[in-house]
Amino acid sequence: MHGDGASCPPPYRGVRRHGGDGTGSLTRGRFGVVDAAGVRPGELVLDIGACDGALTAPLLAAGAHVIAVELHAGRRAALRTRFAGSRVTVVGADALELRLPRRSFRVVANPPYSTWAALLRRLMARGSRLRAADLVLPRAVVNRYALGQAPGAGRWTRDYVVQRGILVPRRAFVPPPPRDSAVLVIRRR
Repeated sequence: MHGDGASCPPPYRGVRRHGGDGTGSLTRGRFGVVDAAGVRPGELVLDIGACDGALTAPLLAAGAHVIAVELHAGRRAALRTRFAGSRVTVVGADALELRLPRRSFRVVANPPYSTWAALLRRLMARGSRLRAADLVLPRAVVNRYALGQAPGAGRWTRDYVVQRGILVPRRAFVPPPPRDSAVLVIRRR
């Protein structure tokens, strides 16, 4: 459960809390998704499926201008309260219907796992201004993309380099999904 009383959709219902600072294990230590992404100050970054802001907060701390995308109204309200007056814009949109920025952007996110295929098609479609993405996805999906065995590989490998990033073990999530996750790292050529 999160501060707004609602759970994030499975399997990313949040991250295990540690210490007293309220930061999630996806953002610190071995599971440092944001650190591994190498976000630079001033970059426009989308956090698709922002939930309670476990990735939004460290993106903001890295100096990014963040668009936190969250479909659930209660979580959106909590994000707006938490990040009021900061470089975070909270958007209420379905991950698959989100209008992508018309300027260069990157994505650092733990999107709803049920949307990964359609989301990746949108992000890497012709005309997309995606410069880089670091997405927490099921490890099997990440491996398939990293090996160039995903649907449409011939199309997107012309424009993007795709590789496997850090492993995110199932224990990083509460409750844990059935299998480990990993970060799919996408960079424009």
